[in-house]
Amino acid sequence: MTIGQLKLNDFTHIIMVIKLALETLFSPKKIGSVKIKNRLMRSATFEGLASREGYVTDELVGFYIELARGGIGLIITGASAVTSRMTVGSRCACFTDDSFVKAHQTLVKSVHEYNNVKIGAQLAHNGRQGSHPKYLPVAPSPVFYPLTKQIPRELTGREIYDIIDHYAAAGRRVYESGYDLVQLHAAHGYLLSSFLSPYTNKRTDEFGETLAGRTKILIDIYNRLRDEVGKNFPIIVKLQVIDGVPGGLTIAEGKQIAERLIKAGYDAIEPSGGLTELQMKTDNALPSKRIKSADDENYLSAAVKHIRPIMGNSALIQVGGIRNPETAEKLLRSGMCDFIALSRPLIYEPNLPDRWKNGDHSPAKCISCNSCLLAIFTGQGVHCAVKRKLEHKMQKIDN
Repeated sequence: MTIGQLKLNDFTHIIMVIKLALETLFSPKKIGSVKIKNRLMRSATFEGLASREGYVTDELVGFYIELARGGIGLIITGASAVTSRMTVGSRCACFTDDSFVKAHQTLVKSVHEYNNVKIGAQLAHNGRQGSHPKYLPVAPSPVFYPLTKQIPRELTGREIYDIIDHYAAAGRRVYESGYDLVQLHAAHGYLLSSFLSPYTNKRTDEFGETLAGRTKILIDIYNRLRDEVGKNFPIIVKLQVIDGVPGGLTIAEGKQIAERLIKAGYDAIEPSGGLTELQMKTDNALPSKRIKSADDENYLSAAVKHIRPIMGNSALIQVGGIRNPETAEKLLRSGMCDFIALSRPLIYEPNLPDRWKNGDHSPAKCISCNSCLLAIFTGQGVHCAVKRKLEHKMQKIDN
């Protein structure tokens, strides 16, 4: 049959098939008590767009408005600091005292004006990966960090309980700011994940030695947070489930940790892996592996498969190089996960969700070159350098 022989009903059927192809990806689902309009989540990525004092700026609000306009279901902000001594990077947003709440309320209100988009705040502490002109970085144990060439100071038991208090207070401020949920950053070598890993946690007290001890800080923070925000506010976690270094966290241990957190009450887990120091050796390391073909997609699938059976009623969020909408749809339909998290593709294309929803199912334009990460780490604020160069080239042509 030629195109000329197709009837109107045939075209209607073809259009229906295309629309139905992503029906799960664009169906609603809840995380805890919060209904998300589709299954696409913006995975937390540090922006470097707050003021130098840590306050939300117009630039940061505009960044998230652009994401909200693009049709994403849930935005998780970049890591925000729980203590002023250890922010995640230059121009890091903060929840370190009540003075930060008002500006966050403005950000949340601005995002909520667009297309029923939900937004959660991620809370983090740099731990051994920190750098401060006045204070040594702190960690569960004094394990050398090659990027800063420093040995962190080992936390005392009292200091660990103080950090738990900081997380609880920051979570209360997230709630008071109007965010729809809160996420703890417990991946990629930051403080909470360094407690989980035998590679960085050599303690012999209640916060180390055993898997239960290494997980204790995350359970204690959850319980304190729950007291602050009530029973209906979702608490989720970006969780390290594999380190990728000798003597580090294995997938088997990651599964056991996830199971403990689900039993504690966490409403969702976003499994992740890899350490920032691995990227000194190769630009193809987790957590920001390059995606050169469809075979490179979904590089955390082994970890997700291990964790899926123990999730119960908690949501499983899959992250890790997903670039094709059909891949995302298949994962959701198979029951492998409940949500798909994207980061680098949305830096290039904030409107990617709407593009897919409106029928253009071509892969994300992101080439996974990691220029966006370089921009973040060099204090330029998050952006796609490739896209910016193309825009500058087009401007020269137009002129």
